[in-house]
Amino acid sequence: MTEDDDVDGAGDGELLTIGAFAARARLSAKALRLYDRMGLLAPAHVDETTGYRYYRAGQTERARLVALLRQLDMPLARVAEVVHADGPGAAAALLDAYWAGVEARVAGQRTLAEYLRGRLSGRSSEVYGKFVVETVDVPGQVVLSETRHMTPAELPAWIGASLGRLEEAAGGCGGVTAAPFVVYHSEVSVESDGPAESCVPVADEAAARAWSEEGGRARQTRVRVEPAGRLAYTRITKAQVAHPQLLAAFEAVEEWIAGQGLTVAGPCREVYFADWDAAGPEDPVCDIAFPVR
Repeated sequence: MTEDDDVDGAGDGELLTIGAFAARARLSAKALRLYDRMGLLAPAHVDETTGYRYYRAGQTERARLVALLRQLDMPLARVAEVVHADGPGAAAALLDAYWAGVEARVAGQRTLAEYLRGRLSGRSSEVYGKFVVETVDVPGQVVLSETRHMTPAELPAWIGASLGRLEEAAGGCGGVTAAPFVVYHSEVSVESDGPAESCVPVADEAAARAWSEEGGRARQTRVRVEPAGRLAYTRITKAQVAHPQLLAAFEAVEEWIAGQGLTVAGPCREVYFADWDAAGPEDPVCDIAFPVR
């Protein structure tokens, strides 16, 4: 007799071989072994001599729940959180949170697919035409900056947190003198992790350098001088600070630069000039910009 051999007619309290339990739960023995390794569904008994796993019929509901959650493409670690939740209300809340994330991701992918359909069908100019591009001359600035490599999922939270840290530090460096901005030294995408650099212009360079020397190195912070120059930019709303609208804004500025016979003179950036938390979806909050010459 092997571990997978069936034993029929067991009640809820009787032990079933892994084969019999797998048939009752409508799962494979391979899946049950995986669930055991992940701590999702442990056997009721493991024979010390043979290593065979035995289950009770009463574990069928847990096994089927795990299988159903996996049909939602829920990662095993998230499945573990649900099945080990403290009560049905907590488990349902965890499922709701996971599914809300799935729906948000699918909505973003749907919008991106529509944008790509426009590009592939030769209608990119219609999309780019929605953005008004202008230029502005900016003076040289002393900036506190924080640099990090990251994934796209980490980027939004990091922008808010890093700018918050730098703006707090700016209080001891003469205060913030201009709109904070984020420089992308390389693309942040599925294939590329940046880095991105958060920057806050400050008034007192000596105080800024003292702050950096004292404790700023922990988060790859530094003080540098952003040179004077000209930016080509387009202004976007809070709702547009998301893919693919954000991507379209960057590309619209690049197309305008090429059409004007200008040259990109540095990495692209997002300039945040408004109170993000107070802004509504249609309020302008950000300039998408490229240094040009």
